[in-house]
Amino acid sequence: MPEPASKVPAANDAAMNAVDWRVRLLLPLGFFLAWLLVHSWRIRVRNAEGWQRLRAEKKPWVFTLWHATLLPAAFQHRHEGVAVLVSQHRDGELIARVLAAWGSTTVRGSTTRGGSRALLAMIKELERGTVVAVTPDGPRGPALEFQPGALVAAQRANVPVVPLVVHADRAWRLKSWDRFMIPKFFARVTFAYGAPTFVGGTSPREAAAESPRFEALMREAQAIADG
Repeated sequence: MPEPASKVPAANDAAMNAVDWRVRLLLPLGFFLAWLLVHSWRIRVRNAEGWQRLRAEKKPWVFTLWHATLLPAAFQHRHEGVAVLVSQHRDGELIARVLAAWGSTTVRGSTTRGGSRALLAMIKELERGTVVAVTPDGPRGPALEFQPGALVAAQRANVPVVPLVVHADRAWRLKSWDRFMIPKFFARVTFAYGAPTFVGGTSPREAAAESPRFEALMREAQAIADG
């Protein structure tokens, strides 16, 4: 006999609670291992003058970075008060905990799912002077394809966009849609930045049409990091 429908949700809840219990148990160990890993990286930086000038002038901007490089990018800009757009998916909760441990805040949602709420939240953060970081190919891809949400937010708040890309000379790659990158112990990790660039146009449609231009700026910065 099939289990009564009324008992199925309770069973699902119990399974979810068991998973959450294991996650809570393993998180301290995971954070410790992550601390050892990230502090072993040999870091170098290219073309940071643009966003550093904005910081000196206390002006906000939007960092754009590929979803696969979120871990090293978050570590590099830890404890800087950056607000990171993180999806509401289950894996987004784990990312949010890591970001909180590294002194970043989160805007929950995505530019595609729950997009209007996430967009308004990003604009509010920018208007109060907070730097916002967005993965324009997240939360589910296609990888390395620049979706326009970050550009619409930057245009509405009248702030520039700064491409942020990462290269590691050796890294693990997860079997995920973005081939999420985790630089290995003692890897040489290079961060390269594009120049602060304002979004053209006066409407969301015109901002969205700028996606190919900003995707090209990401590729230019990547060439510097890879070089």
